[in-house]
Amino acid sequence: MRVSIKDISIVLLALGGLFSPSAAAAAQDAGHHGHDHGHEATAGDSSQWRMPPMDMIMMMPGIQGRIPNVGPYLPGQGIDPATIPAARFREVMELADGDTIDLEAMLVRRVFKDDEFVMFGFNGQYPGPLIRVEQHSTITVNFTNSIDMPSTIHWHGIRLANEFDGVPGVTQDAVQPGESFVYEVVFPDAGIYWYHPHVREDIQQDLGLYGNMLVDSPDPDYYGPANREEILILDDLLVDERGLFPWGAEHTTHATMGRFGNLFLVNGKPGDSQEVTAGEVVRFHLTNVANARALNVSFGGNPIKLVAGDLSRFEREEWVESVVLAPAERYVVDVHFEKPGNFAFMNRAQGLDHMMAEFVEAYDTLGVVTVRDGALEHDHRVTFAELRAYQEVTDDIEGYREHFDRLPDHEMVLTIRAGDLPAPVLLMMGVDTIYVPPVEWTDGMVDMNWLVTGRDITWLLREPATGRENLDLAWEFEQGDVIKLRIVNDPLSFHPMHHPIHIHGQRFLVLDQDGRRKENLVWQDTALIPVGTTVDLLVEMSNPGDWMIHCHTAEHLSAGMAMVFTVHASP
Repeated sequence: MRVSIKDISIVLLALGGLFSPSAAAAAQDAGHHGHDHGHEATAGDSSQWRMPPMDMIMMMPGIQGRIPNVGPYLPGQGIDPATIPAARFREVMELADGDTIDLEAMLVRRVFKDDEFVMFGFNGQYPGPLIRVEQHSTITVNFTNSIDMPSTIHWHGIRLANEFDGVPGVTQDAVQPGESFVYEVVFPDAGIYWYHPHVREDIQQDLGLYGNMLVDSPDPDYYGPANREEILILDDLLVDERGLFPWGAEHTTHATMGRFGNLFLVNGKPGDSQEVTAGEVVRFHLTNVANARALNVSFGGNPIKLVAGDLSRFEREEWVESVVLAPAERYVVDVHFEKPGNFAFMNRAQGLDHMMAEFVEAYDTLGVVTVRDGALEHDHRVTFAELRAYQEVTDDIEGYREHFDRLPDHEMVLTIRAGDLPAPVLLMMGVDTIYVPPVEWTDGMVDMNWLVTGRDITWLLREPATGRENLDLAWEFEQGDVIKLRIVNDPLSFHPMHHPIHIHGQRFLVLDQDGRRKENLVWQDTALIPVGTTVDLLVEMSNPGDWMIHCHTAEHLSAGMAMVFTVHASP
C-alpha cells in the first residue's frame, strides 16, 4: 500500500495534531536559548532562532518548539550598523592584460523596503565589481578578507592554474580574517563567469559575496548583432519580519533541500527594471547564484534565442520559451522586444507541497521590462529571426566524437545518508510519497528542511564499483585524458533531490540523459542532474592539478557532497 504525506496529514488534522494559523503565527515569533533538537523555543532577540517564514498555514506535528542542533549566525553582531558603510551598486572594471586589482570581502549595510540589513560585499558593492576582460588576458587580484570568518575566492568556470582555484585544503589555505592572498587569473574562454567564496558558501555567498566576469572574444562577430546587453545575477534571500533569517553557525541548516529565499534579487536588488525601445534586441548574460533555487525564467512572452552556456556558444542557436538555470549555471540569450508595453521578467515553476502532496504554481516576478516607442539606431529584427550555426564550436567538438558511444570510465551515484534526525522529520522523509519531482522548484517542507543540519545528514557522491564516497574517492588522470563519467541520481534515496554538479578546472559536454543523445552541444562546467535520471558527461582533462567535483547547492556542499580528483601534468 502506498501512503502519502497528505493521507497522514488528514488523519492528524482530524486528531487536532496540526497547527492552526494562529498557532503557527505564535511559533513564528518565538526564539530560543539552546542548540538541541528537543529544546523548546523561548522569546529571544533577532540573533536567536525563530521559526522560518512559511507560506503554508500548517506544520508537521511535533515541529513546534524544535530548533536546529547548531547555533544561529548573523553578520555584524555587536557592531553599530551606522558604523558600517552603505553598500553601493557594482562598478565595472574594464581591465587590460597584466592589470592588477584589489578585492576586499567586507561588511556592508543594505536597505530593502525600508529595512536595514548588515550583509557582505566585495569592495563594498552589490554584487561585487563586474570584471570585464579580453579573452586570453591575465590579471592579478589582491584579495583581503575583512569579514569575521575564513574565506577564499573561487573563479567559477575559469580554467586557470590550480594554485589559484580558491579551494581551502586543496589548492590553498583559507584566508583568515585580516589576511590577504594574491590570485593570478587567466581567461582562456570567452563568455560569462562568476566569482564567489569557497568557504561556507551557504553563508558568505548568500550574504552577497559574488560577482560576474565578462570575457570578450576578439571576434566582433562572436555573437549575433544586438542593440544592447545586460548582465544579470539572479539570487534569492531568506528574510522575515525581523530581518535576515539566521544561518547555522557550526554547520549548515536547511541541509535537505537547501536554503530557498523568499526575497528575489536581480543584481543584488529586489525588482529589476529595464527600459528598452520597441524593436530592440537585448542580449542578457544570466547567472544563477542562489544557494538552492533552480529558476525557469522568461520575458513576458517575447521571443528568446538561446545562444551560449557556461563555457561556449551552443553548436547552433535555438528558440526557447524559457531558460532553466540551476545554481551556478550561466546562459546567454537574445530577446526581441517588438511591441511597446510592460513585460514581466518572470520565474515560472511548479512546486510540490510535500505536506499535502499537492502541486503549487509559483510565479515570481523578478522585474519588469518597459518597452517604449522610439527611433532605433540599428534594426536587428532580420538577423534576430535567423538561427546561426557556430561551426567553430562543432569543429572543436568533432575531435571528441570518437568517445561519445564508449562505455563509462567512472560512475557516480548521488544519494544521502541520514543520521539521528528528529522523529517528525523521519516521519516526513520515511513516507513513500506518490511522486518525487525531478526538480524541486520550491521548498515544500520549510520547517523540516530548516531543522536538518550538516550534523544530521551527509550528501554523497558514491562510486558503486568500490563503495567509496566523497573525499574517500581518489580518481587520477593524465593530462589530455578524455573521460566518460556517468552520474545517476538515485530516486529511492532517503530524500531524492536534484543536484547541480560542478567540475572545477576542466570543461565537459553533456552527452546523454537517460540514453537520449543531446543534439545541440555546448561546453559546460555545471550540469543539473534531475532526480531519477542518468546523465553521461564527457570531460576533457586538460588542466593539471587537484580539483573538486561537488554539488553547487550550497547546503549540500556544506553537508559533504564533494570529492577531489587529480590530473597529472604530461611530461
